[in-house]
Amino acid sequence: MREKKIQKQTDLNIDWRQFYRKVFALVIPMALQNLINTGVTAVDVVMLGRVGEKVLSGSSLAGQVQFVMMLVFFGLTSGSTVLTAQYWGKRDTDTIEKILGMSLTIALGVAFVFTTAAVLIPGTLMKIYTSDPEIIAEGIKYLRIVGFSYLFMAFTQVYLNIMRSIERVVVATIVYFVSLVLNIIFNGIFIFGMFGCPAMGIRGAALATLIARIAEMMIVLIYAKLGNKIVRIRLRNMIRINRLLARDFMKYAIPVTLNEMMWGLGSSMNSVVIGHLGSAAVAANSVAQVARQLALVVGFGVSSATAIYLGRTIGEKKIVHAKEYSKKFLMLSVIVGAIGGLMILISTPFVSSFLVLGPEAKEYMKFMFFVMSYFTLAMSINTTLIVGTLRSGGDTKVGVMIDLGTMWFFSIPFGAIAAFVLHAKVQIVYMILMCDEPLKLFFSIWRYRSFKWLNDVTREKEELE
Repeated sequence: MREKKIQKQTDLNIDWRQFYRKVFALVIPMALQNLINTGVTAVDVVMLGRVGEKVLSGSSLAGQVQFVMMLVFFGLTSGSTVLTAQYWGKRDTDTIEKILGMSLTIALGVAFVFTTAAVLIPGTLMKIYTSDPEIIAEGIKYLRIVGFSYLFMAFTQVYLNIMRSIERVVVATIVYFVSLVLNIIFNGIFIFGMFGCPAMGIRGAALATLIARIAEMMIVLIYAKLGNKIVRIRLRNMIRINRLLARDFMKYAIPVTLNEMMWGLGSSMNSVVIGHLGSAAVAANSVAQVARQLALVVGFGVSSATAIYLGRTIGEKKIVHAKEYSKKFLMLSVIVGAIGGLMILISTPFVSSFLVLGPEAKEYMKFMFFVMSYFTLAMSINTTLIVGTLRSGGDTKVGVMIDLGTMWFFSIPFGAIAAFVLHAKVQIVYMILMCDEPLKLFFSIWRYRSFKWLNDVTREKEELE
């Protein structure tokens, strides 16, 4: 009773207008960033979709390599955010600089491995996702060029994500907007052969992406040198690692990275199953995935804002406030998820009439859009709870168990059985493969309501000297 009374009194003292003002100051730039990032993928899909089905399928499946790598980066930076957001609440910028240096070193090492694999064994990577020789050939062309962009992406993604955790979100919007514009321009020039350049097809899309990623890193370096006086990149922090901080980083980053890797590998396994159902299914799925990403740009913005805002609040020792704020973030995730799902349904006939796809691929795409409509709502809620709320308080291990249980012990094995043993229709296989997010809702909501995620994970500055 006493706890409820205190909580109610605190709730009355919260300025909710100021809360929403601060939240949307985070959500809107991050939603724009997600939209722009998805726009880069959408541009490739639309332009390569005008070239042909095999080319579109090749770039889509080759993109799974980058997708897995990005999940590693996201895991690392999400683990970093657990710490940096709370240290930001304490205004301990020296410790944040050490976390930034550590994260950059690890991410660049991971990117080097992925770049080496994409350049030296692209055929082996493509065979994981499909057995179609034409799609494999197109994917090889793409990977041998785009693989070099991974190193630039590693630096940019880690730096900008950690800047988000200290509420510096506008710079990323500028960086990604410039990248999108460059990608559109050079896609047009290189894919279709404009201004005297030869038509390069899928190689042109890869080259345009590489140029855009280089430009991203150059802007970030200029901002880090001239525009950011609060948290700086220091070479010594990339070389000399504080042991206590490294232990904390690993404690939270490893489960998050494992979580993202298992989820990413699960998504790749979905692509493997779909990749063996024919090029029509692959092409339809590539369009459906872009539609899902576009529909979730605000949802992902809400989840990122949740992690930052709640993490900072916990770092400020305002535990009861964090509990009240988390309820509002959950409500926002439901609203934006529902809107995103509705937009997918509304856009279905327009997308179907625009893209140059075969009749079979169009039928698959229409059904996949229907599945993505409710998948989007569930994913918006789950991402806000798991990636935002639970991780803000250092509760990083539960997400691994939830993803393992719903994806690896249900949707993937049963989807594979439906496809390869029962030889079920593509629509049935797809619905089974995409059932993990709706199932996940029960577990993520249960964990959230326990409030066991509310933990202060910071150390005093003297401990880290």
